[in-house]
Parts: sequence; C-alpha cells; structure tokens
Amino acid sequence: MNPPTPLSSFFTFIFFLFITPSISNPPSLSLSTPSLSRSNNSVIVTWTGVDSPSQLDWLGIYSPPDSSLRNFIGYLYLNTSPTWQSGSGSITIPLINLRSNYKIRIFRWTESEIVPTRLDHDHNPLPQPKHLLAETEEFGFGSGHGSGYGPDQVHLALTGERGEMRVMFVSGSGGESVVRYGLGSGQMDRVVRARVGRYEREDMCDAPANTSVGWRDPGFIHDGVMVGLEGGKRYFYKVGSDAEGWSNTYSFVSPDENSGQTIAFLYGDMGTSTPYNTYIRTQEESISTINWIARDIEALGDKPALISHIGDISYARGYSWVWDHFFNQIEPVASKVPYHVCIGNHEYDWPLQPWKPDWAMYIYAKDGGGECGVPYSLKFNMPGNSSELTGSRAPPTRNLYYSFDFGVVHFVYLSTETNFLKGSKQYEFLKKDLESVDRVKTPFVVVQGHRPMYTTSNEVRDAPIREKMLEHLEPLLVDNKVNLALWGHVHRYERFCPINNFKCGSGPVHVVIGMAGADWQPMWEPRSNHQDMPVYPQPARSIYRGGEFGYTKLVANRGKLTLTYIGNHDGKMHDSVEILATGEVVNGEITLLTTNEGKVNNVGKGKEGKTSYLWYVEVGGVILFSVLVGFFLGFMSRAKKEVTNKEWIPLKTIEEA
Repeated sequence: MNPPTPLSSFFTFIFFLFITPSISNPPSLSLSTPSLSRSNNSVIVTWTGVDSPSQLDWLGIYSPPDSSLRNFIGYLYLNTSPTWQSGSGSITIPLINLRSNYKIRIFRWTESEIVPTRLDHDHNPLPQPKHLLAETEEFGFGSGHGSGYGPDQVHLALTGERGEMRVMFVSGSGGESVVRYGLGSGQMDRVVRARVGRYEREDMCDAPANTSVGWRDPGFIHDGVMVGLEGGKRYFYKVGSDAEGWSNTYSFVSPDENSGQTIAFLYGDMGTSTPYNTYIRTQEESISTINWIARDIEALGDKPALISHIGDISYARGYSWVWDHFFNQIEPVASKVPYHVCIGNHEYDWPLQPWKPDWAMYIYAKDGGGECGVPYSLKFNMPGNSSELTGSRAPPTRNLYYSFDFGVVHFVYLSTETNFLKGSKQYEFLKKDLESVDRVKTPFVVVQGHRPMYTTSNEVRDAPIREKMLEHLEPLLVDNKVNLALWGHVHRYERFCPINNFKCGSGPVHVVIGMAGADWQPMWEPRSNHQDMPVYPQPARSIYRGGEFGYTKLVANRGKLTLTYIGNHDGKMHDSVEILATGEVVNGEITLLTTNEGKVNNVGKGKEGKTSYLWYVEVGGVILFSVLVGFFLGFMSRAKKEVTNKEWIPLKTIEEA
C-alpha cells in the first residue's frame, strides 16, 4: 500500500476542516417513557436539530404504528412549544389505549405545499406528510388496567329489571372476563361472566368509517349484568380477569324503588375532546360538562342517580378512535351511575338507510360518517329489544326506543332517525307504553328524543320532521299527560310553556337541551317578513332561551319535579321549572335566576310576556331617568356654590351581566 501523498493529505485536511462541519446531524425525536400504564397517561415528546423551523412543521400521532403516513389519528404543530424557533422543543400529549402501539413522527411542511382540497371539518388544510424529519420507536401500554389487553372504558346501564345493573367495557382480547362485585371493596365475592362481542370494518356502511383513514380496530366489547342487588345500597365492583388484567375498583348506588325520589342529569349533543387536532371538529366544552356532573354526583353521597344523553353521543362520524376518547372521558361518571342514550343523526344517518320517506330526503343525509348505528348499537346495551334492519351486512340497529322506571319517574326514549309514524313498531310501542304507566308508582312521565318537536331556532331543513312529529307523536304525549319532553339536536337551551299545537296552557313542557358540548351554534328564527335582518324575536311560547353550554338536573319526589339548567361557566343554576304531580306548572312563565348574592330574581319572561331583554331595557330606562334627574338637581344645587375642585369623581355603575 502506497503511503499518502502530501497532496492527498492536504485535500483530506480541507474536507474535514470545511466540509464535514457543514453536514448537520439529522433531527432527533425522543419519548419520556416507552410504556404507559393506563389511558390518559401522558408522554412527553422532545425533538432537537430541526434546521430553519417552519410555522407549519408538525407532529403526527399514529396508531397502529405502521399506518400510512397520510393516515394519522391526530396532529399538533411544533410551534405549540415555546422554544420551537430554536429547532428544539417538547410537547406533552395524554394518550388513550387504542389496543395497539403508537408511533410519533415529525414533518417539515411549508405554505407552498398546502393542498386546497385536503381539508378538515373546519375547512382548515390538513398537514401533508411529504418530508419526514424523524420518528420514534413504537411504544404503548403495559400490563394491567388500561393495558393493550386489559379492561378500559367502563360504563353502567340499567336493564329495566329490578335488582340488576349492567356493566360494559372494552379490551384488546376476546378472552373470558368477569365482573366481581359486593357490598365492600374487600368483599367482592359475587361473580358474573361477561359476554363478548365486536364488529368489523366490513360492517360499516360508508366512508370514512369503512376506509383506512377512519377505521381502527374497536377491540372486544364485554357485557355483564350484576344481579340480586338490594335497593339503595352501595356496591363495589371491578371487571377483567387474572389472565388479562383487572380494572380499578368502582362503586355505584343501586336504584331504590322505595326512596320516593329521582335524580338525573340530562343533556344532548355533548361529544368528546381530543388532545390533538384531527379530521373532524371535537368538543372541548364537553370536558366542563363532565367535570360539573362529576361534582354533582360526588355531592349526592349515597343517593342513586342516572345520566341521560339524548343523541349525538361522541360525534365520531366514522373516525373510530373518537369513540375511544368519548368512553374514556365519561368513565369517571359512567362507572358510578347508569349512562343512558338515544340515537341521533350523528350515530346513524347514511345515504342508504332503510327508512327515508320522500319528505325526509334532505333530512337524513351523511351525518353518521358511514357508521350506520353499528358502534352505537354494540357499545351500548339499553333496556328493551327494539331494533331495525340496516339492509346491509351491518347488524340490526338497536337501542332505538325503550322505557324504564327510576324512582318516581317513568323515562321513555325515542328514535327520531327511524320510523315513528302511525302504524310503525315505534309508534305502537310508545302508545302502549304511555297508556300502561302506573301514575301512582311513577307520577311523572319524561319522554326524550333527539330532534326536537318544538324549537325557535332557524332549523329550516328539519321542518318536515317536526311537522310529522306534531301530527303523529304529540297527540300521544298530550292524551297521556306526559309531563316533560326533552330534545337535543339544536345546540342551545330552550324551555317552552306547557304546549299543545303551538298553544300555551296544556300539554308537556318541552325543553331543548342540546347544549352539552357541540359548538356549532344555530341562529334563532328571524322575523317572517324580514328574513334577511338579524332580529330574532322570542315568541310567547318560548319561555327561556340560552346559548351557554351546560346540562340539566332533574330532581323529583312524589309531589313535584324540578328541572334545572346549569351553566358550564359557573356551575350554577340559570333556569328552572317546577311541575307538580297534578300537572300544574308552577313557574312555567316566570324564570327564577339565582344571583351571585344568592337572592332570587324573577326575570326571564314574566306574566306580561316580557323577555329578560325587555326587562333589562325597562329597568335600564328607570335607572337612566333617575341618573338624569339626580344629575340635574345636583347641578342646580352645585351652581349656587363656589366650585373649588374641578376634578370628576368617578361613580360606581351597575355591574354588567
């Protein structure tokens, strides 16, 4: 071998001196932990070495880890880290168990690479994975609760039978699992076996639910029924198996038929929140709704209660992991009290749904994202046996209409997405059910469905279905003296007078309660002769209208039912109505609001039909007049004195609402 010449040594020296330093190290990506113990644990993702960072550089979240680069489940921009401009930074991401591992990737993306046709639900451009900078190793969940195979997403439901409570959960394996329960956390000596089911991608009816973008393995759904429960007792339980791990220990208070009281939390259209951006809009306000309800349940102590969610449950719309987020989000409350649902358009509607009469051609569209009710039907198991065939490979749609007694209230759930006209199975169920209610045992009847029979929102598209509901269903509610009818779909709160055929005086009190999380807010109905002007008069039949997110709480005894609207921004009452067992509505025309000082003000709409707006105008006019008179008198008296101080003295004004 020839020794290096002076010339070759010189070029080698120049290469290492000037060229090698210009070859930068590639970006690196690291994780705070390779294994998470349970859902909602966080991982810290740290990156370094990103040259010339772009505002659009992004981080993609992938599960399964071998998903196509375009099929992320979510993304975050690197500029959410305060140090992103240095080329280094970190983001903390809470993750849930999707029963498969994760991988995180970071990408370079610039404005010139935006694809105008690739948009999310808010019409924002979806990031493009053209320039991969770095990726992590696979990571996931360990053994035990929240593991890749262990139980997760625990939620309760009534069966309609005395002394029973259903518990459902999801795992990554179809192996045998059980429910252990008893009257103490150390005395869970009773065991029932849970049956197992699941659904497949081929069961979905349309995109995105049956595509590689929207579909993820839903795991195995376990369903067990605890039996022989004594009324009004606190039971402890856990689910799972020795082989695949156990859940935490939870507890609930069993229903007590002899308590003479009913407590329920009711709302519609809540959805869920995700800790990252995804293809569809998610509902951040849903977190507040669940947190306030958790507070209220904790305050109940050993009193039984239930939750009623009347349609538009998760807003997954074909992106299956959003269902996983929803059940993890509600688990803190749904593992303590039964969680009951009815179907909404975002769980069901698809182009080929079997019941779509001519008048509903533009009502039932693609709102279900191709799910055609399958996740809803299998992830929940409500009382009764209602079902409708889908006309496809998909299993029959269940949990459509049913009823049960809970304390002094008979609750009825309807489907506004399937046939409810005279002669249908649902109509016959409702007629028979309402006619057979024992009003001595349950003096109050509450009917619930998704799309409202009454609303003053400008929901023009739904007008034909409201007409059919008024024609076919309202007579049943009126004739059988239903006390309260609750609806969702419109993302507002609105309470009506006792109403029948648009006339106040008799009939159920209708309340729209779709304000639990979805933030697509409709406009109120404008004046018929000035449709183009933003003036929205409140008709006399509409007693209270509110746009604040929140939920309602129902408390009833044998003599009185009270429904309260609680706002999310303060957790306090914003509206309330009382209905006596005799049918009389005590404050159907006057809304009671609690002020910060705890005093009760009669505002809202009074006996003269004045809205809260007019009330404020009237009071404001009186205040303004008083101020002007006082100013005039003060000026006249002050003019007689020598002015020695020309500085203005600020006065306290009335605190704005």
